[in-house]
Amino acid sequence: MVEKNEAGRIGKRIKEIRISKDMKLTEVSKNAGISKGLLSRIENERAIPSLPVMFSIIKALDESPATFFALMQKSDEYPYYHLIRKNEYQPAEKEDATGFHYYSVLTHLFSDITVNIAYLELESDAKRDLVTTDGMEYIFLVEGTIDYRICDDVFTMYEGDSLFFDGRSPHVKINQSGKTVGILVIYFLFNR
Repeated sequence: MVEKNEAGRIGKRIKEIRISKDMKLTEVSKNAGISKGLLSRIENERAIPSLPVMFSIIKALDESPATFFALMQKSDEYPYYHLIRKNEYQPAEKEDATGFHYYSVLTHLFSDITVNIAYLELESDAKRDLVTTDGMEYIFLVEGTIDYRICDDVFTMYEGDSLFFDGRSPHVKINQSGKTVGILVIYFLFNR
């Protein structure tokens, strides 16, 4: 089986719509607020658009997200699953922190929530203030041991433990184990 990633499908779909509407790269890129070069790289599968950029392009094409994605159905060329290799994870900047290395695995927008899946490598003695997230969070400790603080409560999590909580409560992960630990984090962010 030949693997094909979703970014290629998105780029192809953007190009198909742009050409079918007889729109120029310059026109779409200007209306989307991005460079012509970036739009060209996206269309030619050399760049992956961030979620905000992708929706700006869809709007610049005068399409609705539902219409844009409607024709991207399963086919022999594009199977019904999405395999993401570790080397395809994109480093993601989060809050101001030291020793917190987030990698965005997958983001999917629904009408009421955005689901964002990330992998976190948390260095020993990593530092960060308490933070809040406008949504719910699910944490799965893949390897290692951490302390987790939510408001005034602090508890220890061990490899294989999971936690689901309201991210609007101030929280922080604390690693004093002497080793880097791996954490799967799934955010259910409220779309307001």
